[in-house]
Amino acid sequence: MLNPSILIADDHPLLLKGLEEFLKEKKYNIIATCMDGLSAYNAIVKEKPDIAILDIEMPNMTGIDIAKNCKRHQIDTRVILNTLHKEKKIFEDAIKYNIHGYLLKEFALSEIEACIRSVCEGTPYFSEKIYKRFIHSSEQEPNIQKLTSSEIKILKYIADEMTSTEIAEVLSISVRTVEKHRANIIKKLDIDQKPNSLLIWSQKNKDSLSR
Repeated sequence: MLNPSILIADDHPLLLKGLEEFLKEKKYNIIATCMDGLSAYNAIVKEKPDIAILDIEMPNMTGIDIAKNCKRHQIDTRVILNTLHKEKKIFEDAIKYNIHGYLLKEFALSEIEACIRSVCEGTPYFSEKIYKRFIHSSEQEPNIQKLTSSEIKILKYIADEMTSTEIAEVLSISVRTVEKHRANIIKKLDIDQKPNSLLIWSQKNKDSLSR
């Protein structure tokens, strides 16, 4: 696929125009641009582009809806999602519906060429930042889900380098209760007993605790 035919869809005119002009400057073959999901899907059915670069949130049909329909009707167009969203559900949908690329708009222009090359070669491409975040999150979530809301709250304070005494004062509970929670957290998360292991774990997984 030396010079793939590409459709772009985004309901933000400036973003649509900017991406179109960028790709045209790079000599890509842009065959259509659309500002809503239904128009984009109809154009995909009619024109059968090699690649469709789609915003997720669009009127009439979302990028995910388009990908679902392409999979259902065995349309060979390879879908790349271009979005501001970072929710794990979207990442899971991208895998579920054979979406070939997932770009965050903040990195789109710096990554789009690498993404198109990868997709043309048949290799899915996901923005490195979002891929690492979700893979890391999926590894940690089963353990984090074992924790109570109180334990998660205490873990957040630990991540902020608060002592058991300081946490007890903030939560109006005894230091002994905080220590008991700490012991339960260590057991549930299977963290070793070395000094500061819980602090290191909590800081490493701070983003997961905030979701």
